[in-house]
Amino acid sequence: MRISAKDIDQNLELVRRQSPLVHNITNYVVMNLTANALLAVGASPVMAHAREEVEDMVNIASALVINIGTLSAPWIASMKKAARKAQKKGIPIIYDPVGAGATPFRTRTIRTLIQTVPPAIVRGNASEIIAIADDACKTKGVDSAAAAENALDSARWLSEKYGCVVCVSGATDYIIDKNGMVMIKNGHALMPKVTGLGCTATALCGAFAAVNPNYFATTTAAMAVMGIAGEIAAEKAKGPASMQVEFLDALFNMKGEEIKKRLKIS
Repeated sequence: MRISAKDIDQNLELVRRQSPLVHNITNYVVMNLTANALLAVGASPVMAHAREEVEDMVNIASALVINIGTLSAPWIASMKKAARKAQKKGIPIIYDPVGAGATPFRTRTIRTLIQTVPPAIVRGNASEIIAIADDACKTKGVDSAAAAENALDSARWLSEKYGCVVCVSGATDYIIDKNGMVMIKNGHALMPKVTGLGCTATALCGAFAAVNPNYFATTTAAMAVMGIAGEIAAEKAKGPASMQVEFLDALFNMKGEEIKKRLKIS
């Protein structure tokens, strides 16, 4: 599938016009940045993980993003409950397997979630994607210890087995499904210095998936917008702190001309 700068801009405009409610069950570390990024791109974020209300939140949401960054037994129960409700409602589910491979508990949790309720999209770094498919893989905490291209076979396996789009993030982002693969080469080396930007990419995938059921195209659009915003932010930033602020502003001010000028896709 060929995806152009115009397609990406059209998906961004859909997000801005529809302002979809994206329900996030995510980790403590990234909640503020994730919520602000969703607002900046034009979506409406909600962070809710209590078992008593997750089904009600899913009922009013247009997408569900589940991030396993800070796990506990009650949160896992909420994730399963919310995912089942989202599946029943027919809204996209996006998983972020943060730190998969670092501990057996973490790896077992994301595998169980995927097996229980298959997602529309999985987005993770190379080590995380490999770990879901391979018991031998170990990660360095939540950082990737593998290059993105080394995870492509695992990504293809996941996509085929669960019928989902898989995004492997890195210096090059690979978006894979049964119909093929695209590569996004936008981004900047300063982005990994800001905690939570990977989790933010997953949330943006949720926002874009909420407005267009072509999840391959919307994942590609989300990752392109993410990378381009990172490039724009890095041109003004003096370090990680200002990078975060500039990134949010770049998302908010993103224009079609900027996407067309900067997009690196193949």
